[in-house]
Amino acid sequence: MAQVTLNAVTKSYGVTPVLHGIDIAIADGEFVVLVGPSGCGKSTLLRMIAGLETISGGAIEIGDRVVNDLEPKDRDIAMVFQNYALYPHMSVATNMGFSLEHRGASKAEIAERVQWAAGILGLADLLDRRPGQLSGGQRQRVAMGRAIVRNPQVFLFDEPLSNLDAKLRVVMRGEIKGLHQRLGVTTVYVTHDQVEAMTMADRIVVMNGGRVEQIGAPLELYDRPANLFVATFIGSPEMNILAGTITPDGFVANGVTLPLPQGIAASGQASYGIRPEHLMLAEDGLPAQVVLVEPMGSETQVTLTLGQHSITAVFRERLTAAPGETIHLLPDLAKVHLFDETGMRIG
Repeated sequence: MAQVTLNAVTKSYGVTPVLHGIDIAIADGEFVVLVGPSGCGKSTLLRMIAGLETISGGAIEIGDRVVNDLEPKDRDIAMVFQNYALYPHMSVATNMGFSLEHRGASKAEIAERVQWAAGILGLADLLDRRPGQLSGGQRQRVAMGRAIVRNPQVFLFDEPLSNLDAKLRVVMRGEIKGLHQRLGVTTVYVTHDQVEAMTMADRIVVMNGGRVEQIGAPLELYDRPANLFVATFIGSPEMNILAGTITPDGFVANGVTLPLPQGIAASGQASYGIRPEHLMLAEDGLPAQVVLVEPMGSETQVTLTLGQHSITAVFRERLTAAPGETIHLLPDLAKVHLFDETGMRIG
């Protein structure tokens, strides 16, 4: 196992910069998720750690070595790809042991490591099959097995669950996290799915436009987003954002006045954020017209019109209101988020 450190890492394709001075310190044994929209640079950054992309500036360290100029095979990493990258003509056992065979390991060592990995991943009864005889989840386990037999210092995962159906993604999420807890290997995991990031990571790195927007524990990012991008990217359904003005009487947004937490010294143009689950039914609340009611079983999600704003609320109780009816809402003032004109958090 080893720490991974990125110091002022940049990447350009010709004259076009795609990564702008990335600084991330990943502790030994930590599970870090790089998350962001398509094109934000997260997969490029992962491939640079792996040595599959050259870096344009800065330094990447794995353990106590700067690996900028090392070939991927010399970095002591193992990577799991989105498309599994299995050899279709080889058995599961041969696929899992191929990298060890390529490195000159003995047949006895290969067999021992493959059996060990297969036991961990529930593949012991599938070792004689070929990839074409496996389900998507089983193929992903084989790809993970091929990585762990090498006993690397660092695991790299590049959107490994994106080809799986929703139910299987949930199962595999738990399996990957459980594998990390069992092996304790430093892991860097790339996804565009913020639910994956929230449920799996020790820390999340939120990226946008080739820059790091915020780094922190999942609930830290959820509870105290550094800016508007993080606020709306983390959380499902996403945070309600209303643009308006902070005044002595409250937050005024297109004719609607929302209450402010005590002690707000700022004034002027700003954005008001409140997560859907932090809106409460209250007789003395603000009138909002129901547009859509979506019962989810354990909760009810409601789309509403508040003044000229479309907002979403989530209630634990089973709301009986129908579209067109008016209900009254108040925000939990302890959970209100305010952002200045540049999108940065106030307070």
